[in-house]
Amino acid sequence: MNDLSTPILFGILAFLIVLSGFFSSSETGMLSLNRYRLKHLVKNKNRAAIQASKLLDRPDRLIGVILIGNNFVNIMATVIAGILTARLIGEWATVWLLPIVLTIVILIFAEVTPKSVAAVYPEKIAFPASFILAPLLLLLLPMVWMINVISNGIARLFGLDPAGSALTDHLRPEELRTVVDEAGDLIPDQHQGMLLNVLDLEKASVEDILVPRNDILGIDLENDIDTIIDVIQSTEYTRIPVYEGDINTIVGVLHQRNVAKFLKSEGSTAITHAAIKQLASEPYFIPESTPLSTQLLNFQKEKQRMAIVVDEYGDVMGLATLVDLLEQIVGDFATDASTEENQEIIKYSGNSYLIDASASIRDINRNLSWELPTDGPKTLNGIIIEYLENIPDAIVSFEIDNYRFEIKEIGETRIDKALVHQKTNES
Repeated sequence: MNDLSTPILFGILAFLIVLSGFFSSSETGMLSLNRYRLKHLVKNKNRAAIQASKLLDRPDRLIGVILIGNNFVNIMATVIAGILTARLIGEWATVWLLPIVLTIVILIFAEVTPKSVAAVYPEKIAFPASFILAPLLLLLLPMVWMINVISNGIARLFGLDPAGSALTDHLRPEELRTVVDEAGDLIPDQHQGMLLNVLDLEKASVEDILVPRNDILGIDLENDIDTIIDVIQSTEYTRIPVYEGDINTIVGVLHQRNVAKFLKSEGSTAITHAAIKQLASEPYFIPESTPLSTQLLNFQKEKQRMAIVVDEYGDVMGLATLVDLLEQIVGDFATDASTEENQEIIKYSGNSYLIDASASIRDINRNLSWELPTDGPKTLNGIIIEYLENIPDAIVSFEIDNYRFEIKEIGETRIDKALVHQKTNES
């Protein structure tokens, strides 16, 4: 090496620094690749992506070959720089001056700059580099294997497995929520909200969306025919539960389409209790604790649109419909002309809203972007009664977290309406 001329040694030193920069940028570029975009490119048969993906399947080997190459060229650069320093300045400079100058040069030209560029443009660096690193890995495989055996053995002492899938592609639900939140303009706001609502289905159960049994409009077969016909003609619903005396004895679900066909063929005089029972389809019962994500699949599997919700004792708690479930994803549907007249949430003033106490907490939170607690009672009435521990017989006000409640209307067995105000820094 000492026999080489000074210009040649400078040329070799510059080449080694470039090689060091290559290895440094390759490491950052390969490890900075977007795994989901990489999978997409692999599916589209991109050669460079396929090569990079193969290397990333064993990150311990990839890092091993990069570090072997990087350390080798850095050591060689130090040797050549030492010869040049001794030749041009003197032996003393190899001890005091060389380490400082060479460290600055390597940091700027072989570490910081290449890695910064690779972090910003990982594909432009990693994809071409993969065609060099792959054959180099084959060439140095015995050395890489030996080093990996030792380093992996040390890592296993600490309970780690570097040879496994260290760079996992799996996302937890919370992480996926963050990905959707940070999608920005890639996903329209409305679609973004739907995706987040889908993720939230796991956290909610049928109990969160059911229509309480007291609010169920059904046909009691113990009533006279005129009363039953009046219910059929006046209802706005497509499907009506049919029961005998008590809501717990549901015998079927009557579809208005079947009634229309029957009236067309038989006439209104043919409607009898037996005919209604025969026209009704078999009821579909589900437990109240079923997660919404599971129930959505069950509705699809069973080809049902309405289910009777029962508790652990088999008593009817209410009913749930496919529309109610889908509203948890896409928002409320305007299904009838009376919707505006039956609003559960009415803006009062500022951050105050007059709310029907039977309204679901999840619906209130979704419509008003509030954070009322959802881990307890499912309705506003439930929250109020749980806090007061009784049904008040006078107008009362109280506060829960950042919300002030003022009861406006009281029924015999429940709260009817309450004025709820969200407190802000100003209020």
